[in-house]
Amino acid sequence: MAVREDAGSRRVRTGTDPSGAPFLRARLSLPTVPATFLRRQRLVHALDEASTVPLTVVNGSAGAGKTLLVADWAAGLGLPVAWMTCDAADRAPGMFWAYLREALRGADGTAVPGVRCPAEAGRVDRGLLARLAIALADRERPVVLVLDEFDRVTAPEIAEQLGFVLHNAGPGLRLVLVTRSEPLLPMHRYRASGEMAEIRNADLAFTEAEAGELLTLHGLSLPGSTVDGLVRRTGGWAAGIRLCALAARQRPDAESYLKEFEAGRSTVADFLLAEVLDGQPPERQELLLRVSVLDRFRPELVNALTLRTDAEAALAALHRENAFVQHLDHSWYSLHPLFAEILRVHLRERRPGLEPELRRRAARWLHRSGALAEALAQGAAAGDWEFTAGALVDDLALGQLFTGLRAQHLSGLFAGMDPRAAGAAPELVRAALDLSRRDVAHGLARLRRAEGTLLADGGDRRPAALLGCALLEALAARLTGSPDAAEQAVRTAEEVWREVPAQLLDAHPELSALLLTHLGSARLWAGRFDAARAALTPVVACPPSAATALPRLEALGMLALVDHLTGWNDRARHKALAAAGEAERQGLPAGSGPLAGRLVLAAVSVERDELDRAEDLLDATADEPAPAGDPVTAAFEAVVRGRLRLARGDVHGARVPAVPAAVPSPWAEEHAALVTAAAHLARGRADQALTALQDAPRDRTACAVETARALLVAGRADEARELIEHLPRAERQGPAVTVRIALVRAQAAHRAGDTGAARRLVAQALLDARREQLRRPFLEAGPWIRPLLRNSPRLHGLAEGWLTAPAGTGARAVSRPAAERPPAPLVAERLSGREREVLERLARMLSTQEIAEDLHVSVNTVKTHLKSVYRKLGVGRRAEAVRRARDLRLL
Repeated sequence: MAVREDAGSRRVRTGTDPSGAPFLRARLSLPTVPATFLRRQRLVHALDEASTVPLTVVNGSAGAGKTLLVADWAAGLGLPVAWMTCDAADRAPGMFWAYLREALRGADGTAVPGVRCPAEAGRVDRGLLARLAIALADRERPVVLVLDEFDRVTAPEIAEQLGFVLHNAGPGLRLVLVTRSEPLLPMHRYRASGEMAEIRNADLAFTEAEAGELLTLHGLSLPGSTVDGLVRRTGGWAAGIRLCALAARQRPDAESYLKEFEAGRSTVADFLLAEVLDGQPPERQELLLRVSVLDRFRPELVNALTLRTDAEAALAALHRENAFVQHLDHSWYSLHPLFAEILRVHLRERRPGLEPELRRRAARWLHRSGALAEALAQGAAAGDWEFTAGALVDDLALGQLFTGLRAQHLSGLFAGMDPRAAGAAPELVRAALDLSRRDVAHGLARLRRAEGTLLADGGDRRPAALLGCALLEALAARLTGSPDAAEQAVRTAEEVWREVPAQLLDAHPELSALLLTHLGSARLWAGRFDAARAALTPVVACPPSAATALPRLEALGMLALVDHLTGWNDRARHKALAAAGEAERQGLPAGSGPLAGRLVLAAVSVERDELDRAEDLLDATADEPAPAGDPVTAAFEAVVRGRLRLARGDVHGARVPAVPAAVPSPWAEEHAALVTAAAHLARGRADQALTALQDAPRDRTACAVETARALLVAGRADEARELIEHLPRAERQGPAVTVRIALVRAQAAHRAGDTGAARRLVAQALLDARREQLRRPFLEAGPWIRPLLRNSPRLHGLAEGWLTAPAGTGARAVSRPAAERPPAPLVAERLSGREREVLERLARMLSTQEIAEDLHVSVNTVKTHLKSVYRKLGVGRRAEAVRRARDLRLL
């Protein structure tokens, strides 16, 4: 809130100072606060509390709002207040004490009875000081003495005299020093004895709420984001916010101005340059201009930039004088962000061409000091890409382009790399960027150039660069489906590993995590499941950190996939859920766990006949770019979609397209053949099913089981029994495999008329399937199983509640749970033409992505039409929408 403006109208006595000149009344009057002054209650409270101790120091930079704060507080104080603005003339003790005595007399005419004005400007009698202290000590209530701009008092003699009076005045004097620099008083003593209070720059900085109120006082009503941005840019500096507000009021679009104003060409710049920079000696001005290119700095670094040796003392002085130089810790300093911004503009004007050289020097010093992130930023800003890329590669930080908190920042940093930058390191970085975008062709071409350069010139950089090459080779091998190349890349990495300093390897755990993840994925593609587990398990077990978070999640998702592919659905589901939970703990959006894990959950849902859930999970992955670049997830996604279509009864659309790769994946081919064969069997075409399976590996259990099932349907019972008798060993296969084995054996027994054996095998299958809710094998078994379940009390009991409806409900023997049934039809609203087109494609089991491509619209547009279709049909899922549309003859 604003305060009254007549605070400076206190009566001040007239007289002459020791030089014979009249006292300047302006120095002895409280400053007038402007109408737009904002009283900040938290600071007023702080001053109220501070007034209970002898000494209060309000120490802040120029424009921090110190003087107006104290003036506003003093004006409303119920005590006599003596105000004195210090001046350069106060270096003479007699002048200082003459003005101080006059200020006290102005506050209270009886404050210092019998104390005369010093007779000489250059000295003051000790007795006068003693009489002054005694007079103050005899007061019944204290007088508050405010010495504004006390940083101008630089004479140690005066500081010592002031300390003497303050000490001996006791409770009769409350001294408030308003200053830009540390007073010469023995502050440590007052601080240690609890006799001093301090308000500093950090306290004086405006909060976002306070800045909003201040802007309102200036007639500006702005969104919180704009206010927040202004506070961040100015660091809450009072004068900066006020000057910006004044300038913004003159602009037609105040909000845009505050977001984008050029600090170097503003009234803020004028203020800071005049009040801070120009007041410094030339060598310190030069120092400030040069360090403006840095986010933080320490004396050794500043010496490297200024080519001098006195930075330590200069920085300490600049900090002490509140010259917008902030002390951080461990000898590090920083400039006020707005001041730095302004200085950089003037550096470019005053020293054209110097900035890149300063940044180059800084980059090398920071790199030698182990501050890689800052070194990279400075190197990139200098356009020194050979050094910058070399630093990234030399420090084994290439993996940070793929994982960790800085991955996105680094990718953005190197995205601007000059195409003329040559050498192994720049090519390696470019290859990494290409591979991170799944651009394998360009990534491999750049990788080959980098390897060629390394081979040609060798050098000290060779081990780190070779390790970087191995990492990218492993990634490229994974993306191209080349298991042998991945194995070779990891062997190369292991050979180079021992040549790299151990502390460097310890600092980059993401390197080994990424290598093993790529190796595990390549082994998984090759169907070498145990070997894949051996590579992926250590990644999951490595200590959690931001650097390894993504590889750990990927490894966990792929381990879930291995479990699913070997029939252990429950294990797979738990791992996938753990990966999703871990992703959430890492701050990733809900449902954005590893893609493999989410696909596993969809596959498990299909096995449980929870088709709508499976479809929802697949729809959520529709916009994922990963399947296009990773053959494992691409192939598995195709398999799950094929299974889902088959489960929905879409026997025509149940196809699993092959995924291009250097070498075929046995499990991907196997599952593609299984889906195709199952679709043929569903249409009663056993011969075509056998044809689809003839090229599939018979030594794989699932393929052999499906072949036996097809032979039984084809009436070739003897061949089926022969095959069943010699099924591959399934000791390490999970329930999803063993249940199907039991069912095909039961089918063979049933076909042979051995009902007892058939019931026994179905019972075994039910026992194995019940715990994991495996419904799909029974739904696909064929009509022969229903009479067995219906007519056998034991089998019916084993199936009831999870596979069949409860007794007495009249439901089919094998049916979906009651919760899956659609709601009763509702009266539907009329669908638009585009909504009908989407609905027709929905009925053809197209995914959201496929519908979008077919209609030449975006995925988001399709999602919008789907929501509208659901609403009009009164349903919540796509399967329900299709059923409802058919009931209403819309399809």
